[in-house]
Amino acid sequence: MSNESSGNSSKIIIAILVVALIGSWIYFNSSKTEIIKESDTKIAAIDSSKNVINAEFIAASAKVDSLTLQNTQLTGTLLEKTNEIQKLKSNIGNILKKKDASDKELSEAKAMIADLNGKVTGLLTDLSKAQAENKQLTAQNQDLTNQNTTLNTNLTSTTKEKDRLQDIGSTLHASTFNIQSLRIREDGSERKTNNSKRANTIRLSFQIDKNKITPSGSQDLYVCLVAPDGKTVGEAGTLTTREDGQKTYSNKVTVQYEQNAVLPVSYDIKQSNKLTEGEYKVEVYHNGFKIGEGKTTLRKGLF
Repeated sequence: MSNESSGNSSKIIIAILVVALIGSWIYFNSSKTEIIKESDTKIAAIDSSKNVINAEFIAASAKVDSLTLQNTQLTGTLLEKTNEIQKLKSNIGNILKKKDASDKELSEAKAMIADLNGKVTGLLTDLSKAQAENKQLTAQNQDLTNQNTTLNTNLTSTTKEKDRLQDIGSTLHASTFNIQSLRIREDGSERKTNNSKRANTIRLSFQIDKNKITPSGSQDLYVCLVAPDGKTVGEAGTLTTREDGQKTYSNKVTVQYEQNAVLPVSYDIKQSNKLTEGEYKVEVYHNGFKIGEGKTTLRKGLF
C-alpha cells in the first residue's frame, strides 16, 4: 500500500509540473506575441510618420527646385538666402535617408521642413518685391532713355539749326546791281548800246555788303547770264543751289573778301556770237544761295 501511494504521488507531481511547464510555455508565447505586435505597431507608426515627413519634404523640395530654376542669376542677399535654403534642404534629406532615423531626428526634420517652407515663402516675397523694384527701375530707365533721346534729338536739331543759321549767316549778300550792254572794240574802246546787233559784252557791277560772320579770304561767286530764250549764256559748269536745284552758270568769279567790309565787284561777260534782242537776266550765287540779280534789255535798231 505504501509503495502504491508513493507511486501515485509521483505521478501527481509530474502532472502538476507538466501543466505548469505547459502554462509557462503558453504564457511565454503569448507575451512574445504581444511584444512583437507592440514592436510592429511602433515600427508602423514610425514608418507612417516618416512617410508623412518625407511627403512634406518632397513638396517643399519641389518648391525649392522650381524657385532655383526660375532664378539662376540672383546676387547679394537673395543669393545668400537661396544658399541657406539649399543647405537646409540637404540637411533634411540626409536625415530622411537614414533607415533607422530616431523619433528625435524625425521631429528635427519636421521642424526643419517647416523652417524650409517659411524661408521659401520669405524668399518668394523678397523676389516679388525685387521684381517690382526692377520693373519700376526699368520704367525709370526707359523714361530716362526717352528723355536722353529727346535731348539728343533736340541737341542734334539745335546743332543742325545752328549750323544752318551759321551757313546762312556766312552767305554773302549782293546789292546795287547795275547791268550794262556794251560794244568793246579791238582797241579797247567801249560804247554803251542797247542794240542787240552791236552789243558784244554784258557788264555786271554790284557790291558785296558787310558781313560779320563770313571770314576774310577767297570767296567764289557764280554768275548766271540767262538769255531771252531761257538758256544760260556761256555754260561754264553746273551749280547745286539751295532753292533752285541744279543750275548752269556762265562764269565763276573768285573775289578776295574782307570780313565786315563792302566789296565792289565788276565783271564783263563777253560774247563772240551776236546777242539776240530781248531781256537778259543776271543772277549771282554764293554758298548755293542766290544773293542778287539784275536785268537788262537789248532791242533792235537802238544805240
